[in-house]
Amino acid sequence: MTSIVLAINPVAFHLGPIPVNWYGILIGTGIVLAYFLAQRESVRHGYDSEYIADLLIWAVPIAILSARVYYVTMKWDYYSQNPGRIIEIWNGGIAIHGALIGAFVTAYIFTKKRKVSFLRIADIAAPSILIGQIIGRWGNFVNQEAYGGPVSRAFLENLFLPNWVIEQMYIKEDGTYVHPTFLYESLWNMIGFVILLFARKWNWRRGEMFFFYLMWYSFGRFFIEGLRTDSLYLVGDLRSAQVVSILGFAIGLICIIYRRMNVKPAVRYLDKNPVVKPAAKNKKNKKK
Repeated sequence: MTSIVLAINPVAFHLGPIPVNWYGILIGTGIVLAYFLAQRESVRHGYDSEYIADLLIWAVPIAILSARVYYVTMKWDYYSQNPGRIIEIWNGGIAIHGALIGAFVTAYIFTKKRKVSFLRIADIAAPSILIGQIIGRWGNFVNQEAYGGPVSRAFLENLFLPNWVIEQMYIKEDGTYVHPTFLYESLWNMIGFVILLFARKWNWRRGEMFFFYLMWYSFGRFFIEGLRTDSLYLVGDLRSAQVVSILGFAIGLICIIYRRMNVKPAVRYLDKNPVVKPAAKNKKNKKK
């Protein structure tokens, strides 16, 4: 059967002269679903219904900014010669590790300001983070980026992929089909998401759902990154994502071991917390 190679148009539609890309739609969808999942779980644990929204107001823009800064920094040789393209995030080019670093730092500061346990919120949010990553990777699929090395069409067909996915994995500029690394990572994250949903019922110790997320994502990303052809490099052949993955896995494992040995009595995921109410608004004292 003759195959008709037809790549998906990265532009979903236009609002007047403004193009709306699938990349942005998928990233936005991932954020919205992540929010609803985390918000529902936080309320179940006694937090105010607006707590997660208040956190995301800060975390999302800072995560996007840090993701872009991370990416541009790693490809500074190109962007120093093309500074006008630094802001073109709608064409892709945001690094997930940069986004995670920005989001985690923001969440840590936010929870400390609100006098809430960072690890408590991180455990609640861990499955939501994976949901965002699962959906966001499909933005890379539409943009035909973050793919792996060349493979045959027969290889992709043996993975039982639908034809529209196979066709999108044909890179016209290279004249070849490629590894759908976006799909590998999306499926790996989906397995991790399911495990974390069960972990809520298994009542792990505080922080272990978040640390498991760090280890799970880092482990899969390390090997998937080795298949990619568009990796960001630190020095020479040293891939930045693999270095960060090693660090992420090590931090998660060390923190679990340390807390199991030193944090007693153990606080668990389902342990009740005091109800956290919104910060009270300042009221002016009225003189009679």
